[in-house]
Amino acid sequence: MMRSKMARAAAAITCATVLAATPALAGFQAENALYVEPAGNTSFDVPYRGGRAGASDFWCAAGDYVIRGLNAAPGTRIWRVSEPPRRSGQGIRFSLSPDGAASRSGLLTLFGQGDASLSAAHARALCEASRDR
Repeated sequence: MMRSKMARAAAAITCATVLAATPALAGFQAENALYVEPAGNTSFDVPYRGGRAGASDFWCAAGDYVIRGLNAAPGTRIWRVSEPPRRSGQGIRFSLSPDGAASRSGLLTLFGQGDASLSAAHARALCEASRDR
């Protein structure tokens, strides 16, 4: 009987530990349900997880992470580090530093090529376009 109680207690502790660790392992969940995973001091990844996978979806997650996850100002610049186009099944790496930035954002722009950065507010505004699809 004592062994049974100890086994149940150990199972409960293991289950609680796994559940408590899950959010940390999952990273930040953006409002469009994509996840963002820190990848260093200024870099972070938005991995591909199936479903929506347009460039605007990844930028939406990046902008949401910077504003809500990092509590940074909406004017904070975000640079795309991974060169477009994104291959099927791949995510995108972003950075708060222009070091190693890609040459293009991967978004269709109306004015010229567009560089590989957006403000966090502009990136997060793409969440609206993402919801409309």
